Amino acid sequence: MSARADDAVPAVKAKISPGRVRAIGLLTAFATLALDQANKLWLIFGYDIAAHQPVRLTPFFDVVFLKNPGISYSLLTTNSAFGRWALLAIALVATACLALWLWRTRLAVTGFGLGLIIGGALGNAADRLAYGYVADFYHFHVGSFSWYVFNLADVAICAGVGLLVFEGLTEKPRDR
Repeated sequence: MSARADDAVPAVKAKISPGRVRAIGLLTAFATLALDQANKLWLIFGYDIAAHQPVRLTPFFDVVFLKNPGISYSLLTTNSAFGRWALLAIALVATACLALWLWRTRLAVTGFGLGLIIGGALGNAADRLAYGYVADFYHFHVGSFSWYVFNLADVAICAGVGLLVFEGLTEKPRDR
């Protein structure tokens, strides 16, 4: 017997109780936030990456220390106190909206994806609150081509968005 590809999707997207979905999302957010902050604290204060950078792990991947006063790709870069607090407020409002979405969802994959995004957003917001910038460390590059420098919170946000896109593309139309 052969299994159809469609048979695997319902298991991933099974509807479970709202309380369980919320728990998945909240635990994922907490674990993401904790892992991100532990990684940043160790790199900045434990290993003192600023004194040891760049750490070349491969010919195309380094660990460095970059202070990002903006958002992704250093967009909306600001060095003023007002800008710092404005970006922090935007992040917190976006996180609250995502938490509301988490509270309403019934799909485990959506709860997990939202938890990754919320935890990553809170990790970067914690940096902005504590340091006035977001600490980024991981740098991919090939020859003169340089990809942006990122952190674990950014990885979690991208993975969470990827899960939400996957869920949206595989979701069957609902009966109205």
